[in-house]
Amino acid sequence: MRNETKGILAIVAAATFWGLSGIYFKALVHVPPLEILSHRAIWSAVFFGAVLALQGRAGEIRAALAQPRTWAILGTSASLIALNWLGFIHAIQTNRALEAGLGYYMFPLVAVAFGYLFFAERFSRRQATAIGLMAGAVVVLTLGLGQPPMIGLLLAVTFGLYGLIKKRLAIGPVLSVFIETLLLAPPAVIWLWGSTSLGWPDIGGRAPLGFGEDALTAVLLLGSGPLTATPLVLFSYAAKRLAYATVGLVQYLNPTLQVAVAALVFGE
Repeated sequence: MRNETKGILAIVAAATFWGLSGIYFKALVHVPPLEILSHRAIWSAVFFGAVLALQGRAGEIRAALAQPRTWAILGTSASLIALNWLGFIHAIQTNRALEAGLGYYMFPLVAVAFGYLFFAERFSRRQATAIGLMAGAVVVLTLGLGQPPMIGLLLAVTFGLYGLIKKRLAIGPVLSVFIETLLLAPPAVIWLWGSTSLGWPDIGGRAPLGFGEDALTAVLLLGSGPLTATPLVLFSYAAKRLAYATVGLVQYLNPTLQVAVAALVFGE
């Protein structure tokens, strides 16, 4: 199988994971957003650490972490993806899943723009026509929303920048995403400790739920690690093998599924 075909299969799988993930996080609507974000980071790091340990790749982790440039690059990408996760969780919890879907309709346009500006990707007349139709559709959807799509813009820009960084990265997808979640894990642990022990309020002043108070909630929070990790690896794999504009175009599957879930499952 050609690298390009593998990349397309990977981005389709990632988009499907993300498109349906709102159903999963809707089941955690009773848990404050920063608490969910913290668990996503911690259990993703645990999941990736286990995968790399089973593969006998501990030496690669040490080699990557020995480079200050890697710390700087992955620290930036980790911050971007954490902000993206938080925006999505907040959208689901405040019944703004449609706006989140709009954000991911915007993302392919961001990806196309970044491909043009940073990778000198050029488009045929047919591709340019398709991009123009995409832009027009996003304008129509934005006007139909009836309010400034702030969450949508946040999701589109943070994920666009995240993908831009990952395309330029030399190390593999599993290793890079593990280091990102590893960098996020310490502040996540500190936040969980402070919120439960010192009463730090979450977004909107919500009190922490506390891990383990409910068996189903505990299982869902643990499962957020693999759910988060799997599509990120698939996306990173695809970003290194496809033109960035192609990554963006295939990603339209994600918001289409998100909007379908918002309308048909959540009743927005």
